Amino acid sequence: MDQSRTSPTAALLLKLRQRDDVSAEEEKVVEDLVARTKHVAARSDLVSEGDRPKHSTLIIEGFAARYRQLPDGSRQLTSIHVPGDFVDFHSFLLKEMEHGITALTDCYVVEVPHASLKTVSETHPHLMRLFNLCALIDGAIHREWLVSMGRRRAPMHLAHLICEIYELLEAVQLASNHELRFPITQIDLADILGLSAVHTNRVLQELRRSQLITWDGAVIKILDWPRLRDFADYDNRYLHLVREPR
Repeated sequence: MDQSRTSPTAALLLKLRQRDDVSAEEEKVVEDLVARTKHVAARSDLVSEGDRPKHSTLIIEGFAARYRQLPDGSRQLTSIHVPGDFVDFHSFLLKEMEHGITALTDCYVVEVPHASLKTVSETHPHLMRLFNLCALIDGAIHREWLVSMGRRRAPMHLAHLICEIYELLEAVQLASNHELRFPITQIDLADILGLSAVHTNRVLQELRRSQLITWDGAVIKILDWPRLRDFADYDNRYLHLVREPR
């Protein structure tokens, strides 16, 4: 695990502070939610469809994705999650998971008991509002993904995804200078775009030929941020990266 962070809650606190002030007392409450960290190997489920978890999972390192798998084995990834994300916060109230969450890379996570979240809801309502805000932003991201799937051409869809992941990582200080580390396979990328692996490779090459990005191994460099943003029809309002009272 990356030891550069002083606390497993660092990314979560950065994410919350992007949207509102977090008091010293609330920071202590967040830190106290961490009992132990857990390693989840790449390609393993953090949560499986049909599970009734007694905890919500916070990513502190790595990338994960929500997915639905059809009976024929085909799979659709429906969101990407980065450090600082509660990937199944909604299980606190929904109880049963109707989708799975898989580790795209090796991940380190914290499992926060639902009993602890219930206590936070009763004793620190502002902090719980911020947690709920994050869940609402997950919903906003999901709506934007639906628009991309239904209405954006595949190259626009991929460009939009790159813009989104860059800003999510930048918000938790894991990306800067329009460069990001995104260790995703082309098979996973195809399961985001809803395309074959061959078609996905063609889409990626189109962005490279247009000199919008370079993608070397796990590292993406955005060569022209304004042009990539315009090409993708990207408007980050749905990420709600604005600090205001909640």
